[in-house]
Amino acid sequence: MAETGGNSRAVSVCMLKGGVGKSTIAVNLARQLAAQDHDVLLIDLDPNGHASVGLGYDDEYHNTEETIGDVFFDDADPTSVVYDTGYEFDILPSSEDLEQVEREIVVGDVFQPSALLKREVVDPLLGDTYDYIVTDSPAYRSRLTDNALVATANLVLPLAPGNEAMAGLERTIERQISPLRQHMDVDVLSLVPNMLSGRIDQQTQDRQLLERLNSHDNLQDRIPNFARIRDWEAVDAGDLKPSPGIRDRTSITKAYGERKPLLDYDPDCDQLTCFDELAHIVEAGEVVRQE
Repeated sequence: MAETGGNSRAVSVCMLKGGVGKSTIAVNLARQLAAQDHDVLLIDLDPNGHASVGLGYDDEYHNTEETIGDVFFDDADPTSVVYDTGYEFDILPSSEDLEQVEREIVVGDVFQPSALLKREVVDPLLGDTYDYIVTDSPAYRSRLTDNALVATANLVLPLAPGNEAMAGLERTIERQISPLRQHMDVDVLSLVPNMLSGRIDQQTQDRQLLERLNSHDNLQDRIPNFARIRDWEAVDAGDLKPSPGIRDRTSITKAYGERKPLLDYDPDCDQLTCFDELAHIVEAGEVVRQE
């Protein structure tokens, strides 16, 4: 096993907006961390179960007899609902009754109902059984989302091109991150432009997203190297022709259809370098600049 320097870490992939490729990033981040010889657990806390189904856990998703709810409420051992994916990392899959589990989370003290995942799953397993835990969170504000944030305190925020991209980021910070920061430290490790396909030497939605991120002073140390543009004049003049962000690739879609992480479906895909950098960001706990 690779050394983590004692810095085992849990991270949530979250955004209060659907359609940003959250599950794809969570699955492939877990896979690339595992490829670095780390012990990794992926927790699918999203009731739609995209990450679970995308790894072939359809039966487990539909089987509601033994789920994370048993861990939360009935003192079941968390490892009883953990499976070996066959891709060098484990998964605690979602289930179709996860929304019912959410309704059963006790309403009371504003903080404690949000600590179930931390207390029952992450604290017992992180650093002992697993070096890294990656959580795929729901795309809406909920007790499940709050549980993911409290349990991990480290966030990877995906953004897809479109008019709502920055609004989704602002909504996530305002409604989800800021309230928790009154109680605890919550760190945004990385902002990840995802699902890009257009040229950036024209005023495309891809260009608009990248320009806004790269011109925002407070976000600079959260932008991965694969999404960083510092010389737009050179881009517009044709002297630079980068393809920043995680690009829309057929292999990424087909990997989901084949129930595999990208690395195992197409180990030559050019986008694996992006997921590799995300894994290194999680290892380091911050973006490491490649100047």
